[in-house]
Amino acid sequence: MSASGGTRAIVAALAANLAIAVAKFVAFLFSGSSSMLAESVHSLADSGNQGLLLLGGKKAQREATPQHPFGYGRERYIYAFLVSIVLFTVGGMFAIYEGIEKVNHPHPIEAWYWPVGVLLFAIIAESFSFHTAIKESNEIRGKQTWTQFVRRAKAPELPVVLLEDLGALIGLVLALGGVGLALLTGNGVWDGVGTLCIGTLLIAIAIVLAAETKSLLLGEAAGLEEIEKIKTALVDGDVVTRVIHMRTLHLGPEELLVAAKIAVEGHDTATQVADAINAAEARIREAVPIARVIYLEPDIYRPEAAK
Repeated sequence: MSASGGTRAIVAALAANLAIAVAKFVAFLFSGSSSMLAESVHSLADSGNQGLLLLGGKKAQREATPQHPFGYGRERYIYAFLVSIVLFTVGGMFAIYEGIEKVNHPHPIEAWYWPVGVLLFAIIAESFSFHTAIKESNEIRGKQTWTQFVRRAKAPELPVVLLEDLGALIGLVLALGGVGLALLTGNGVWDGVGTLCIGTLLIAIAIVLAAETKSLLLGEAAGLEEIEKIKTALVDGDVVTRVIHMRTLHLGPEELLVAAKIAVEGHDTATQVADAINAAEARIREAVPIARVIYLEPDIYRPEAAK
């Protein structure tokens, strides 16, 4: 996985979540708080998710084969989609189930200092992980807003880690609120309510992740800026006079397929056209380095056929 895949952010999130999951589960054993149990499962699910992202990045590096001639770049999209499923089922649905159980059968929280202390520790650890993800994202985000970055990013890892860490921080605040209200009122129902809120949050994040990774799996074109660079690189004004039509497709986060029909003059020789195509491919790769697979078809421009 390339640096743009956010490996540092994934590793930081994995280390934080493993430590937090153990701490939360210990707090649950001492306090009996359902919010703590839901949060420990949430952190465990997040740890598994980061493992999936790392595995997907590793598998995506495999060389192309005759059966998979365009390589395995989309493995990263598949594993990112699996993350959304794990977050929905293991994290969200379990929290909803546990919250309903606690609301129907409330009991007071014991040893309150365990859940409160662990939640404060978890907020600090998750903040460190979130800061790492933000720092790495800022290196490639450019002038995009955060919403645009999550929706347009072709590498799925950083958006996934960002949303997971944001959800984890909000979930910790909800858990702290549920535990706090349960302690203040002496009514364990509030602990269950906090757990239900955590489950609803995780399901919402999982749906957003599933929608975004589904779009990547279906196949997305290059960004508008990259498309314009490719079109400019194609035309040399001599042999290649215009782009009749063009299609682009991401074979993976750092691998782009470009297929275009280009206009040449009828009097150009085959050698001239072949040389022009080779030169155009070189210009494209210089302008957009991730354009790895390029197919150019020369044709005579006819306005009625280009529509």
